[in-house]
Amino acid sequence: MIDFALPPFIIIFLGAASIPLLGKGRARRIFLVALAVLCVANVALLKPQTGWILPILPGVDLILLQADRLSLIMGYIFALAGGAAIVYSISTVEETGQYVCALLYMGSALGAVFAGDFFTLYIFWEIMAFSSLGLIWYEGSRRARDAGMRYILFHLFGGAALLAGVIMHYVNTNVITLGPVKPGVGYFLLLLGIGVNVAFIPLHTWLPDSYPKATIAGTIFLSIFTTKTGIYMLARTFSGVEAVAYMGGAMCLYGVIFAILQNDVRKLLSYHIVSQLGYMVAGVGMASGLVTEIAINGSIAHLFNNLLFKTTLFMCMGAVIYATGKNNLTELGGLAKKMPVTMVTCVIAALSISGVVGFNGYVSKGMVIHAAQLLEGGHTGVILTTALTLGSVGTLISFLKLTYFAFFSKNEEIEAKEAPLPMLVPMCVTAFLCIVIGVYPKVLYALLPYQEAALHYHAYEAGHTFGVIQLLLMTVILFFMLGFFAPHDKITYDIDYLYRTAGRGFIWFCEKPLMGFAHAMENGVFKIVDMFVRFFRDPIRGPRVIIDLIGVALIKPFVLLFNLVIHPLYKYYERDLEKVKSQPIEEPITSVSIGTAVLLVLLFFALYLIVMLIHGWLKLIP
Repeated sequence: MIDFALPPFIIIFLGAASIPLLGKGRARRIFLVALAVLCVANVALLKPQTGWILPILPGVDLILLQADRLSLIMGYIFALAGGAAIVYSISTVEETGQYVCALLYMGSALGAVFAGDFFTLYIFWEIMAFSSLGLIWYEGSRRARDAGMRYILFHLFGGAALLAGVIMHYVNTNVITLGPVKPGVGYFLLLLGIGVNVAFIPLHTWLPDSYPKATIAGTIFLSIFTTKTGIYMLARTFSGVEAVAYMGGAMCLYGVIFAILQNDVRKLLSYHIVSQLGYMVAGVGMASGLVTEIAINGSIAHLFNNLLFKTTLFMCMGAVIYATGKNNLTELGGLAKKMPVTMVTCVIAALSISGVVGFNGYVSKGMVIHAAQLLEGGHTGVILTTALTLGSVGTLISFLKLTYFAFFSKNEEIEAKEAPLPMLVPMCVTAFLCIVIGVYPKVLYALLPYQEAALHYHAYEAGHTFGVIQLLLMTVILFFMLGFFAPHDKITYDIDYLYRTAGRGFIWFCEKPLMGFAHAMENGVFKIVDMFVRFFRDPIRGPRVIIDLIGVALIKPFVLLFNLVIHPLYKYYERDLEKVKSQPIEEPITSVSIGTAVLLVLLFFALYLIVMLIHGWLKLIP
């Protein structure tokens, strides 16, 4: 049955097809703004319902639109953040192809979150991978091309694992609708495929490797869709898996540690994507028993908030790079007066991601940590609470570092001016929403999958609020007391260093020892073949060479002792061997000496006698 609700991906895909027809002038800019508004309006009008079912085989339907509370909140934030990215890109993107890639990427992400079955999801999953690759390669440098190649290799691996898991799940259950998966090989393959997009440790290295090397606008789009689609899939299929919760805690700490060490502003933000994903992954993994509703609400709330403050941060740093041409904190500073709007929006987003009271990150982080505190039995709750709290401390340290050294540290030589209006407007909108949700979180609660449970959560409970304020104040004092948080222009190695070292070692093994062995085997085979060729061209030559070699080898030790008797015979075999070796193969040996003929006959009879003795033929003679 086809409902009147229109799947959002259709609008975006049609927009991508129309872009090449509009040129590069004012018409394209107006069209892009209208497309962003239309997409937001379309998602806002969707109701919790299922429509657009496309039958393809008997008993197999592709569900192109499945709208429930979980998919709708994903659609809202994707449309809002994606629309902001579209408007932002007007000032920085000239290439028509880059717009097409961005819109295909956005449309496929919306298609994935509204997909009702695994096969539809997989189709959009792969479109996401290949369309997002263009946003990296359009940067044009060699490092972007190399990073893009590594990016697509990771996602091809993840896509293959996902498809294999989907097929095995369908074969075992005869069900393709999106939902929980039973344990088995398909279960682990699906988790692996989703884990690549969610940036599980150690499958995360594609993210900080590629995002900083994409175009300015491309990085904004990349930060929105791929990983968040993975979180959505994780919530649909693997909620309540304890190992997933522990992975979330590890991601939270791992990402924030590496973020603190970064000098490149976009690489710092990229590692913070890994860290903030940790809160969402932990929330999904904790979603079992009594904490299911608060854990899922916390995970999705943090996803929603993350797309607001993280998109704002990437837009701010994109504006800084656009205005100054510099990526590293060691080259920045002194921008607070030259780019005041960018500075204010960046500070708001930094306070939000750090979980400061009064901003949206405080609300959603508190929900996830509260879910960890409610876990019963074992040490899981204590471990996760500690990891997520330490992650908040590290986040504040890294964003004090980012904002201070980008905007407030002294740099008299830097030249910059405020970003263009199309870049400032979406930055201001998303920053404003960070404050609105932080001050009045019920706006967000009304959208969460478990609305009633969300309304019972009190974000500003006195004890919790006072504890967070104490922790944040101690972190600020620690930051300014310790000087080693200042940026350093040095290389920080991640797990991908092991991948690359192992890869280079494998290539060396293939090029050197393995190829050397292959050449040696090839030469050996050629020599054997050559020997057979020589033998069959002149059968007399082979036995004669062998006899001469044996004669030389046996007689040579006795030459000194019996020189007068043995030496002439030794010289005979030696001369005959040299003669045979030097004679061209085309010139056959038609005769042999009498001595050699007698020796051949004697050898033949000796071999014949040995065979008779072995088989007992002599006993049969009367």
